[in-house]
Amino acid sequence: MRRAGRRGRQAREGSPMENGVGQEPGTPEPTTAGGVPAPRPPCARPRLVFHTQLAHGSPTGRIEGFTNVKELYVKIAEVFGISPTEILFCTLNTHKVDMQKLLGGQIGLEDFIFAHVRGETKEVEVTKTEDALGLTITDNGAGYAFIKRIKEGSIINRIQTVCVGDSIEAINDQTIVGCRHYEVARMLRELPRAQPFTLRLVQPKKAFDMIGQRTRSSKSPCEGRVASGKETLRLRAQGPATLEEGPSPLEEEAARRVDDLLESYMGIRDRELASTMVEAAKGSPGAAQLARGLDSVLGEFAFPQEFVAEVWAAVCHPSVGQE
Repeated sequence: MRRAGRRGRQAREGSPMENGVGQEPGTPEPTTAGGVPAPRPPCARPRLVFHTQLAHGSPTGRIEGFTNVKELYVKIAEVFGISPTEILFCTLNTHKVDMQKLLGGQIGLEDFIFAHVRGETKEVEVTKTEDALGLTITDNGAGYAFIKRIKEGSIINRIQTVCVGDSIEAINDQTIVGCRHYEVARMLRELPRAQPFTLRLVQPKKAFDMIGQRTRSSKSPCEGRVASGKETLRLRAQGPATLEEGPSPLEEEAARRVDDLLESYMGIRDRELASTMVEAAKGSPGAAQLARGLDSVLGEFAFPQEFVAEVWAAVCHPSVGQE
């Protein structure tokens, strides 16, 4: 018994570990028949389990084993016996259609996931009397673009049936399912003025206390736990998900500024894209180098030069132009 206790202390005090099994100090590395060190077996990955509910009401489910948003939707759909295509978007730690709590590329290990599913379909006719409709578009990473913000006093703001959280399913009967948010924003910008067009929208199914909500919900003191500084699960479009430390307050603020620039220049909001651009800007000595870097990995966006320059300044010289 004493010997077992000694081994336990050695393991806790930093002796080498293989999949949770302590290895005595001084033990030779295992080798192959030719004397070459044998490859170590992979370390056991942590088992990450998240709790989830349907936003309009459901029992609580448990999901695990996903590495990107599409796989996350599949796991949620399996729990509740629905199709993954029924899920429009997810929010973290609130069942409300709160665009400040959208699930992006990172999930805090203590976050509770609420899935918003398809509700009623509606069609609205819009006449473009100005160049800008007043819409900010984002997407769920799995084929659905939806409305993230409606500008006060805008064309869309005057149409009471259009709400934040509505998914845009078609423009003039042309389906846009599968299009990215920047493609949808470009289509809307290119529509001619003074010519009516039709939007087919799908609103998320709402619980009783969400009926009538038109803009993002106000903050509730019991919702939206902040995970800054804690480990998060980083979801990636390609490759496995990874555990990372949460972004620092400075990185969060830089991403917020870049997200604001995305909305101003392109009519989209995408916090994960903004975080990616922050990382690229931090490693670029100037705006020209950042432009080349972004073009190599995000060339489909066709970012204008002045936008890239503002991104680099917002990340690397955040005090310029501020009080």
